Amino acid sequence: MPRAAGTPRLDGPRPQGRGGHPPQPPAHGPAPQRPARPVATTVRRRRRPRPGRLLLLLAVLLVAYPVALGATAWAKVTEVSALPAASPADTPGTTFLVVGSDSRAGLDEAQRQELSTGNDEGHRTDTIMLLHVPDSGGPTALISIPRDSYVPIPGHGRNKINSSFSIGGPQLLVQTVEEVSGLRVDHYVETGFGGFARIVDAVGGVDMCVPSPVRDERAGLDLAAGCQTMDGPTALGFARYRYSDPLGDLGRVQRQRELLAAIMAKGASPATLANPLRAVPLASAGGSALVLDERATPWTLLTFARGMRAAASTAGISMTVPIGDPALRTPAGTAVKWDTERAVAMFEALKADDTEQLRALAG
Repeated sequence: MPRAAGTPRLDGPRPQGRGGHPPQPPAHGPAPQRPARPVATTVRRRRRPRPGRLLLLLAVLLVAYPVALGATAWAKVTEVSALPAASPADTPGTTFLVVGSDSRAGLDEAQRQELSTGNDEGHRTDTIMLLHVPDSGGPTALISIPRDSYVPIPGHGRNKINSSFSIGGPQLLVQTVEEVSGLRVDHYVETGFGGFARIVDAVGGVDMCVPSPVRDERAGLDLAAGCQTMDGPTALGFARYRYSDPLGDLGRVQRQRELLAAIMAKGASPATLANPLRAVPLASAGGSALVLDERATPWTLLTFARGMRAAASTAGISMTVPIGDPALRTPAGTAVKWDTERAVAMFEALKADDTEQLRALAG
C-alpha cells in the first residue's frame, strides 16, 4: 500500500552500529570501574652470606696478609755488596752467613747510652754464624763461629776471623769463611746493635732464664738469677757480655743462639702473627734491622726467616764449631783454635747437605 505523504518510513534500513552491528542500548547506571592496582611495597631482605663467598674472602685474606707483611719487611731492607766474584763450587742447600755487627749507625747519644754501646765508631763483628737450610730434608743447622777463631785471612796472613771484617768488610769476611770451610756462602745477612734491640721490643720482649746473677758494666747489665722477660736493651746486653762469663766468648755464642731461638719462637707464634698490631711493627723492625747481599730477593728473606725458625726448633741443630784450644796464644793475642779434625768433618757434612751427621759433632 502506498504510504501517505509525510508518513515516516518504518521499514527502511536500520542504522548500523560500528562494525555493522546494531547499536546497543545504553547501559543503565554508571560504567564499572577497574579495580585500583595495589601500591607496590619494596621489602628489603638482608642478603644471607654465602659459604662459598666467605671461603673465598678468607682465602684471599690468608694469602694477602702474609704477602703484605713480607712486602713491609722487604721495603725496609738495606743492600750491601758482600759476595765475592770468585767463590767455591755451588754446594747443595742454602747457606747464609749471619753477622751481628757492633755498628752504631743511626743511634743518637741517648740511644747509645740506653743500649750501653759506647761511642766507638768502628764496625766490627760481635757475632758470626752459618745458617744451613738443606735441600735433603734434613735438620736445619745454625753454627756459631767464635769471633776470635784463629784462621788464615786471604791476603793478610793468620789472624782472628773478625779482623777480616775490619780489614775488608763483608766481602773479605765471606771470602775468609768460604776458604776455611770449603762451603759456598749463598747469602749474607747482617744486623747491628740498634736493629737487634728493636726486633726484641717489637715481639714484646723475650723470656730468658739466667742461671746466676750477672753484673757487667760494659754491657750495662745487672740481672738477678731466674727467669725473666728482657726488653731490647737488656737482651742486647745479655747477648754481648763476655768478660764476666767464665766461658768468655764461647759462653756468649751459646747465649746468642738461645736468644735467637727465643726471638724466633715469640715472633712466629700465633699470638704475634695473628695480631696486626704486633705483626706489622715486627715486620717493619725486622726489615729495617737487616742488611742483605746484592743477590738477595724477597724469597731469600722468606727462606732465611723459615730457616732461623727451623734451626731454633727442637728438630733443628744448634752448635759451635768444634774447639781444640779456647785460649791459644798468638801474635794477635789470645785466640780460639778449632779442633781441626772435627771441624773438617762438620764442614764436609754441610757440603754434602747431610746435616744429620752434625748431631754427633754437636754433642
